Amino acid sequence: MSQKNESIVIIPTFNERENISKLIPHVMDLPEQIDVLVVDDGSPDGTADVVKALQETYSGRIHLIEREGKLGLGTAYVTGFRFALDHSYLQICQMDADFSHDPDDLPRLISEVKQGHCDVAVGSRYSKGISIINWPLTRLILSYSANLYARTITGMPVLDTTAGFKCLSRKVLENINLSKIRSNGYSFQIEMHFRAWKAGFTLKEVSIIFRERTEGVSKMSKKIVMEAVWMVWILKIRSIFGIL
Repeated sequence: MSQKNESIVIIPTFNERENISKLIPHVMDLPEQIDVLVVDDGSPDGTADVVKALQETYSGRIHLIEREGKLGLGTAYVTGFRFALDHSYLQICQMDADFSHDPDDLPRLISEVKQGHCDVAVGSRYSKGISIINWPLTRLILSYSANLYARTITGMPVLDTTAGFKCLSRKVLENINLSKIRSNGYSFQIEMHFRAWKAGFTLKEVSIIFRERTEGVSKMSKKIVMEAVWMVWILKIRSIFGIL
């Protein structure tokens, strides 16, 4: 199946009613024509209802996949990637719903991929120093250290290995076995970057300014952190033995 627009942004949600009601119209109003796919994990706050109402306003450009319960970030993106491939999109973006990622940066990321400058354009918080606003020092140290740790073990030429704001070329997703992706928290971002890099695709960091959310609650947890700690070793070992 084909459609008018070549680009889509996948936005996983859980209790993001207030944010998604503002974010989708913002994306719709961008000069670049970008479709939206919301993957909602059964938000009890009615996030999906907001998306359905917006579908009536922006006919054909907003898609919604409703899932039963909290199934996780990684599976949400994999579900979204499969939808994008099935619907013939050429540039597939991913971003958070909470405005920590500025939707105005989407055209810049898409342009890098469209013009052939890279296969994966990574919205980076660390490519030009540290570009993060309103994070407590402890969170900043944790994030920076986690990226240094992941980069050191995997050898990836990416400063922001945990970046969740990016644009991927269709061919990247076509050449990654999505059914083999195991990580489901923030380590999902590390795994996607690593798999793309090991598959021979080019990654380019595009500097962005990251802002802490003002609405809703962060999904960060100790379980997510520990998954990332172990996942880099799993990826490295599998890569060495050629079973990635």
